[in-house]
Amino acid sequence: MTQAKTGRFTVMSMNVHKGLSPLHRHSTIYQLRQRMRSHHPDLLFLQELQQEHRGRIRRFAQWPLTELTHFLSEDFWHDWHYGKNVEYPDGHHGNAILSKHPLHKGQNYDISAYRFERRGLLHSVIQFDDARPAVHCFCVHLALFERGRERQLEEIIRYIEELTNDAPTIVAGDFNDWRNRVSAPMRIAGFQEVFEALTGSPAKTFPSVKPLLPMDRIYVRGLKIHSAEILHEWMKLSDHLGIAAELELI
Repeated sequence: MTQAKTGRFTVMSMNVHKGLSPLHRHSTIYQLRQRMRSHHPDLLFLQELQQEHRGRIRRFAQWPLTELTHFLSEDFWHDWHYGKNVEYPDGHHGNAILSKHPLHKGQNYDISAYRFERRGLLHSVIQFDDARPAVHCFCVHLALFERGRERQLEEIIRYIEELTNDAPTIVAGDFNDWRNRVSAPMRIAGFQEVFEALTGSPAKTFPSVKPLLPMDRIYVRGLKIHSAEILHEWMKLSDHLGIAAELELI
């Protein structure tokens, strides 16, 4: 019996730094795909995914020729949803959700706080089976400045209230929230952060080579938290460490 059939499933979130090493010297996208698959997550929340970049193809001999969502999910994750946030002459990047189960793809909402920093809130809904409630999934990458994050969080909570009707919900991604100002309003909205719930504080994930700041989060509502893990062995694959959690529908 699979975990999903028992109500348990795994979630992973990571800022993949456009598939480059922390100092942009090496392509890491093949190693990222291998490491992600080794953990067998049911749901994968990715930020700064370089969906298309012709310059990367010219620079790195091993850079995938297909869109990165196709490359990452091929023969492993059943479905995916990509939201483009930033476009430039050579390509574009944004957030993505990959799933072993069919996704109902919602919208990619523009929550940019500043014109120079485009950000999106990507929404999908996963249905494990007919006997269990759907789970709403939001992948997010918040602004670098606190005032912008405050405005974005107000928008995010409003979208959640409008779209989910109090259904089980996951909000995961790079919150850039090193002072942990996000958790209080999220708690008021009914959410727990998985590491806070289990250890008392969010995971320190940035910079990856010596993580000091709690940037990456997995917030859940209407779900039981069984475990949470920082993926320390990924330190050379991005400037952020990945995080994972085992959850259960209740």
